Amino acid sequence: MNIVHFSDRKNNALELVGGKGSNLITLYSNKFNVPNGFVVSTQAYRDHIYHNDILPLIQSKTKKLNVNNHQIVQGISSLLQNEIVKGKVQKQLEKEITDALKKLRGNKFAVRSSSQAEDLDSASFAGQQDSYLNVPRKKVVEHVKKCWASLYTPRALFYRSQQKVSQEIAIAVVVQEMVDAEYAGVMFTLDPIHKKFMLIEIVSGLGEKLVSGQVTPNTYFLDRKTHEIGQHNVTAHFDESWLPKIATTGLSIEKHYGNPQDIEFALKNNKIFILQSRPITT
Repeated sequence: MNIVHFSDRKNNALELVGGKGSNLITLYSNKFNVPNGFVVSTQAYRDHIYHNDILPLIQSKTKKLNVNNHQIVQGISSLLQNEIVKGKVQKQLEKEITDALKKLRGNKFAVRSSSQAEDLDSASFAGQQDSYLNVPRKKVVEHVKKCWASLYTPRALFYRSQQKVSQEIAIAVVVQEMVDAEYAGVMFTLDPIHKKFMLIEIVSGLGEKLVSGQVTPNTYFLDRKTHEIGQHNVTAHFDESWLPKIATTGLSIEKHYGNPQDIEFALKNNKIFILQSRPITT
């Protein structure tokens, strides 16, 4: 199975759609406001490296990799990423991606990695693989390959080694309708500092500015029951009447999963869009 639509809740297995894909399918299927999309499965990735004869190269280069030798890691990373990107995508997969895109609205998409070792209870692997925003329809396939290749960035190779995860894991790719956000943010339904409040961080525009640390966000600690604002730091204008609505949505997601969540969201046209949810890890 190459393509799994968000509406296909029976195929949300981690082994098939990766951590991010599995969570998004679960959220979408449970009527949370998730922008529609689909997942290019781990099977599609495995077929790609098989048909382009890249698997033996991956095995030989990562078998006894010394991740503390940065020069060697950089060289192997560049080699493996280049081979994956220049590999030819199977025509059947290209057709399936094109057909899946026809079911989505808009002309710009978020193309995001979803590895089998991502967004887990034990380790989030957040930021280890690449994501791309505002990707035009005609360039989605190209960016799927870039996400596949990012499985072998130096930071991903090093992190998997530290976490004792196999370097031969597979990766899926999420393709999702792009939300041109007015505001975007991250919330921890149980803050990692005091471990008793909700923590909400918000920036204007797209969330990549927040995740990458390009801007200082508005930061709010909220009471988990009353949603009253406690400690806070405001760097830009934001309508704080949104905060109880954001908190309520976050706690609903926490209740669904049964544990505290790290949630990415966007605000657009008076609606809250959920872009990702994963367990809070230390």
